[in-house]
Amino acid sequence: MAAALLVLGGTGLAFGLQGRPRTLAGPYVRHVPPPRAAAGSTKSEPASVVVAPLTVRSTPLELHIPAIGLSEPLAILGVNANGTVQVPSDIQEPGWYQFGPSPGEQGAAVILGHVDSTRGPAVFFKLRTLVAGDLIGVTLADGGTAQFKVTSVAMYPKSQFPSQLVYSSQGDSSLNLVTCGGVFDSQTGHYLSNLVVYSSLVSTTAAGGAPTPGL
Repeated sequence: MAAALLVLGGTGLAFGLQGRPRTLAGPYVRHVPPPRAAAGSTKSEPASVVVAPLTVRSTPLELHIPAIGLSEPLAILGVNANGTVQVPSDIQEPGWYQFGPSPGEQGAAVILGHVDSTRGPAVFFKLRTLVAGDLIGVTLADGGTAQFKVTSVAMYPKSQFPSQLVYSSQGDSSLNLVTCGGVFDSQTGHYLSNLVVYSSLVSTTAAGGAPTPGL
């Protein structure tokens, strides 16, 4: 039974389950990973922006969202042969987009998950209930952790998905969670919108170390 597909149309991205022949619900463009600052760059930044990452790059292993009782291991996602972003093959397992920053690095880390399927709720079914101030934790492979605080929750028609806002650096360290939402079109089997939870880094903990204040 196929899970609900994440489809970001127009100027956004398209998500489809690998190996599951199903028509995408709208136009899409090939995904190009967001640019990352070159080492030694002298490009000036606003004085209030901290440009140094608070953690070194490390694969995220688990996602924790206490407000909705979520604590799940993370899959690793890349891109499909046609340039679209992969989604988790397991509807109960969220996935980290590996061609962006890891959580806690400077830039926007992105985690994707399904909202439901014909079998019932999926891992991000309760994501829409999050509010500003809720905490999101990520356990990293190096033994450290990164903790984020929700800043906003937004819904976008798939034809107007803000790819640059979600995937590109805004000069800080953030974590964006993406799933489907809005009205479900029973004719196509797709949701018409995408839900995005935006969050900002508030602290990190190094392996065996004490918490370090975030941005």
